[in-house]
Amino acid sequence: MSNIRPLQELSENLEGSLCRPQRSKWKRRPSCSGGLDTENTPNELIQQWSPPHKKILTSAKGKENEENAFVLARRPRKRRESSGLCWDSLPDELLLGILSCLSLQDLLRTSRVCKRWHCLAFDESLWHSVDLVGKAQLDAELGQVLSAGALRLRCPHTCIGQPSFKSALKLRVQHLDLSNCTVETSVLEDILSRCRHLQNLSLEGLVLSDSIIHSLAQNTEIVRLNLCGCSGFSPESLAEMLKSCTRIEEMNVSWCDFSNLHVQAIANNIPSSISHLNISGYRQNLTMEDVKAVVKRCPNITNLDLSDSVLVTTDSFPVLQQLSSLRHLAVSRCYQIHPASLIDFEKFLNLQTLEVFGLIQDSYLPILCKGLPHIQINTQPFSTVARPTSASRKDRTLWGMHCRLDYLV
Repeated sequence: MSNIRPLQELSENLEGSLCRPQRSKWKRRPSCSGGLDTENTPNELIQQWSPPHKKILTSAKGKENEENAFVLARRPRKRRESSGLCWDSLPDELLLGILSCLSLQDLLRTSRVCKRWHCLAFDESLWHSVDLVGKAQLDAELGQVLSAGALRLRCPHTCIGQPSFKSALKLRVQHLDLSNCTVETSVLEDILSRCRHLQNLSLEGLVLSDSIIHSLAQNTEIVRLNLCGCSGFSPESLAEMLKSCTRIEEMNVSWCDFSNLHVQAIANNIPSSISHLNISGYRQNLTMEDVKAVVKRCPNITNLDLSDSVLVTTDSFPVLQQLSSLRHLAVSRCYQIHPASLIDFEKFLNLQTLEVFGLIQDSYLPILCKGLPHIQINTQPFSTVARPTSASRKDRTLWGMHCRLDYLV
């Protein structure tokens, strides 16, 4: 990505090279107006860069031929017509089709050919999906990629400097993965304040602010939101965001720096559209009342993770049984649940997977599996809720979608 240059700098370089005259193969003729000012006029420029006129040769031998002088002249050669098509004669649509087959590095090299190709190389149709994994430092490049019209951008574990946006226009990005990036909160505020069409967003492990949460509330089309391990915002701003984003289907708010007020804000304002929820890691901040509120507001939950909540007991089983669509449940390290009571999950007829890491010994696991033959037990130690890339997958997808331009290819 280091080959990307800002448009202005590249345009100036191109203009300088285009305006530099080439050395002519013809010798410059001496000026015919020796007494005039030496300042170049347009006529003088034409004379200087035009080939000299052909000398007229005459035969003047003998006085008898003075009246009948004849002229020797060479017939001018006809210009050869170029055979085949010229790149300049191709329409933009055809050139865009050719550029769409190039890799990211080749596309950037192509943008340096001429002004026309530079404009075509940064056409938004070529930059709809970009994977910048492997680029350790992103500064102006990030702003240029987002401003080029990227709809999908993947750049987790990256150090982000100053994106340097050239205009105040809103961005077109819909799917954005900034998980575990090293970025200043003010820079993150600048990026997200320009977003209005986000559908999938991952800010895992980042320090946020109330301003960022307010910006997220403007993106009412969000479907998947990953805030795992985030901090820096108030319960009030979290409640406001949940009230605005009513289309969320998957949300991961596990292991955030939350108080019991944050957990209550989630339980009392979570949209009913939620089908996948990870609210694990809250020890004594997640109470049975919060679990009841979540179940009441979101009756269509299919994937629920309550792990590492010591206040969740066996009394939660009848409450969770009200979720008729529940397929995946995680109660790992909920130490108030007695191992012998796990057999009660036989009443969950639609449950497919159950995660109870830390509750039973390995020697007891075969006995539990035999008692619950229709349920797979302890098959997924890490949650995949709302995460852009599953830990078990080796591909480079972004919520199941591939990016066309890849930095490492």
